[in-house]
Formats: sequence, structure tokens, C-alpha cells
Amino acid sequence: MDLNGIQAFVVTALTRRVQKLEAYLGLKLLDRTTRRVEMTAVGRDFLPQARTIVNEMTSAVGRLKDMSQHAKGNFTLACVPSMAAHMLPQLIRQYADVCPGNRIRLLDAASFEVRQAVLNHQAEIGIAVNGEVHPDLIETPLFDDPLVFICRSNHPLHSKDSVTWADMREADLIVVSNFMATRVFMDYQLAKHGIRLNGNYEVQHHATAINLVAAGVGCAILPSSTLNDGDRPHVRKITLTNPVVKRKVALLRHKNSSLSPAAQAFFELIQKEHLTAKSSKPRLMRKTK
Repeated sequence: MDLNGIQAFVVTALTRRVQKLEAYLGLKLLDRTTRRVEMTAVGRDFLPQARTIVNEMTSAVGRLKDMSQHAKGNFTLACVPSMAAHMLPQLIRQYADVCPGNRIRLLDAASFEVRQAVLNHQAEIGIAVNGEVHPDLIETPLFDDPLVFICRSNHPLHSKDSVTWADMREADLIVVSNFMATRVFMDYQLAKHGIRLNGNYEVQHHATAINLVAAGVGCAILPSSTLNDGDRPHVRKITLTNPVVKRKVALLRHKNSSLSPAAQAFFELIQKEHLTAKSSKPRLMRKTK
């Protein structure tokens, strides 16, 4: 098809679209004769609005294309607080390098609240510990996070390389709320060994328990990921054995919902940077093929 043929095709297509619009409106936008085409008064009045609509649509389509090609946009991430303390900052820094300008809204909440946030579409992605399997959630295992004993350097057990649950018999434990998965795991093991809690303090968050330990108030049983070696002067993290109790950390998304490009990029980043718990300190490792 030559240039004249292309022009004729475009004109015919546009004419048909305008005629359909006129039929829908019940108004004439163009006066047509065999020699010329002119806008009607209504057409001239509508032209600025039409231009605005076209410009806005072009801009909107461009933004969507940019989102698709460059993972632009914002998303909400729900995460248990212990992950937000150490794992997330490093991931977010890497994400910022790949997707500069994107904004992440972070919901730090208990594990069951993270699951509900993903199920209710309040968050696109969740990071939580193992819980009841839900048919509408896709769970990707990340790493096993063992419970450890945390105390100050002047505690009677501080010099040990490892301690057992039986050693907790005399420990003045700072405990986390019953709503936390950590408390469920801990209570079960203590009861199994016939140990009654000897603690005067209950807190809502792992970070609060660590602050109290650092202040010399008591000691605590917490997930290893809540404290890196060297984070707090005079505070030790000791392996807890007989048995080693691990919580499983998983990446969550809704089964029936597509992730936005921004969330998909973050989801893939976490999958690439898979976490391992071969030692008591989870660290980011590259997947091997």
C-alpha cells in the first residue's frame, strides 16, 4: 500500500469513529460536504475537552507502560517485626538500586496478622512464620530460624557454647506475648520439660525483649534472626539445643491475585536472595543452579 492508500485508510477509519460518536451522542460534531469538512459549534466547544482526554489517556498509558517495563510503582509489604529488623533493610537497599523511586509501605505485625493482610489484599506480599496452611495463599519457604537463648555477658550461662531447655529451669525469662508464634514454640518446649516460667515481664515485640536483656532485667528465648552477633555490647546469643526448635520463615502471596510490577520485582529479589540457617545467623546467599 502506497502513502496515499495509507492516508485514505486512516481518514476512513477516523471518519467511522467520529460517526459512531455522533450517533451515540445524537449530535453533529462535523459538517461534511463533498469539498470540505468543518466542525460544528458543538464540535468546536468539545475540541479542547477532547484534547485533554486524549492527553490524559496518552499519559496514563505511558505510565502503565513504564510500570510494566521498569517495575515502577508502589506496593505494601506485610512482615513480622523480627524480619524487619535485620533481613529487610538489606533487601530494601538492593531493591532501591534496581527500582529507584519506588515506595514500599511496610506493615510490621504478628505472623497471623501478616497472613490476614495478604488474604484481605491489604498487602501484596507477606513474610511470616509457619502457620496454618490456607488454600488461597502461596507460601515459598525462605529459611529455618532456630530459637536461641539471649543473655548478658554476666549471666551464669553466658560462657557456654550451647544450652539446653533443661538449663532454662533457673532462667529469669522475659517472654513475648501469647499472640506471637515464638511464645507458642517456647511454651510447648518448656512444658515438655516440666519447666515453669520464672519471669516477671511480658512484652509484645522481640526488640523490646532484647532491650530489657541489654538493660540487665533478665534473659530471653527468641528467634536467632532477631539479633546478630555484635549488635549489642555485652549481650550474647547462645545456641539452644535438646531439641533445636526452628520456626520456618516463608514468603506469602495471594493465590488468585497478580502482583503489581513493583511488588513482582521485590518478590523475585527475595527469591533470588534465598536465606539459609546453616548457622545461628541467617545470611543472604545466592541460589545455586
